[in-house]
Amino acid sequence: MAPVDSPRIAVIEDDDEIRDLVCALLAREGMTAHPCRTAAAFDELRAAHAIDLAIVDIMLPGEDGLSLCRRMRAGGGLPMLIVSARGDDVDRIVGLEVGADDYLPKPFNPRELVARVRALLRRSRADAGGAMTPAAARYRFAGWSWDADTRALTSPDGMAVELTGGEHDLLLCLVTHPQRVLSRDQLLDWTRGRAAMPFDRTIDVQLGRLRRKLGLHPGGAALVKTVRGGGYLFAAKVQRG
Repeated sequence: MAPVDSPRIAVIEDDDEIRDLVCALLAREGMTAHPCRTAAAFDELRAAHAIDLAIVDIMLPGEDGLSLCRRMRAGGGLPMLIVSARGDDVDRIVGLEVGADDYLPKPFNPRELVARVRALLRRSRADAGGAMTPAAARYRFAGWSWDADTRALTSPDGMAVELTGGEHDLLLCLVTHPQRVLSRDQLLDWTRGRAAMPFDRTIDVQLGRLRRKLGLHPGGAALVKTVRGGGYLFAAKVQRG
């Protein structure tokens, strides 16, 4: 039996065998797994229990996994991991674009699934508890203001810019190392740590998504520059506090 304070993971998968397998795997790792066959069942679960993370299949009866991720992201910051047989680059990018924090194609290595779940839980708890950033971690750059503890990012035109967990971590790396070229591998290691896998392209998608969000506001397009053969550079001067 899982500890009382164990993470609650929703497993939204219509394949009975895979759903049972994932739930059993998470239970062996000390987590509380809640099986859901459909998005509707997941909604009922969330109405009854606080959920720490959702593992979502794309191909679901009724509302599909991409629609569910988009809806969940619009309503809050629940960490979401897509696990799907549709593992090509297009589906991976679409999954991350609609708000999933990570994407793992089937068939997957059980140890990798657990590693990615744990990484997302650590990041989520750090965000909630302020462990990743010192107290009052506030930054100002090029007319922007950002409270990294609450993820409150405000553009020069006074608009609030919503960030996902992955985008938050990525921006934190850039803002705390301004005007310095950071390689893709550095960003991958700092944001994903041991959950990072060789040739993991998640960082590229999240960086592209972050740059597009910034670029919708004055001066945002010039904040993150690509350095050919080197990596990425946060071009603005940053003031702390």
